[in-house]
Amino acid sequence: MDFVNKDIENYAYDHTEIEDDLLWQLELETYDQLEIPQMLTGRIEGRLLKMLAQLVGARRIIEIGTFGGYSAISMAEALPEDGYIITCEEDPVAIKFAKQFFNKSPHGKKVFLKEGPALETLGAISGSFDMAFIDADKENYINYYEILLPIIRSGGLIVVDNVLWSGRVLNPKEASDHAIHNFNQRVMDDHRVEKVMLTIRDGVSLLRKR
Repeated sequence: MDFVNKDIENYAYDHTEIEDDLLWQLELETYDQLEIPQMLTGRIEGRLLKMLAQLVGARRIIEIGTFGGYSAISMAEALPEDGYIITCEEDPVAIKFAKQFFNKSPHGKKVFLKEGPALETLGAISGSFDMAFIDADKENYINYYEILLPIIRSGGLIVVDNVLWSGRVLNPKEASDHAIHNFNQRVMDDHRVEKVMLTIRDGVSLLRKR
């Protein structure tokens, strides 16, 4: 489902700050080498993630779903030199691809890629985080959220991708449709967070911990 007229979307793209050459190369190679390349974060959402990390003054970020590494590098750009992002991925093809770009990026030293199921990684993490980005298997969105919220500091931010799920949340049929719809409803009823859902790309929710 197209939520925004394509010409308007292109206009927004053209009037969003340009990413650096490495991210542009990452985008091109994603479409050349990875399956389902439309999962790529891309310029508009990538610049949004960077700006959100800057606005919350993030020093520690956790990401669920690395894919090709575009979003991780985007957020790492906003981190101070002693800041870091932990990103979780279990697809070996995506892991190999992302590592190549982390090694090329001047911000790659801030990125720590944890291989394997994200729920296992989250279970072994301690400490407080300033920001989280959820963009992985939809059936576990509620599980990721419930584990992440306690370790996000007060005033911290959880960003969630694909919350409109190509419009299928309006009439859920598949398991993933119901998972996203149920997650959205859970968040809407959760007084622990302030929330706003944006019609950017496939839908992005911003959840600020009270």
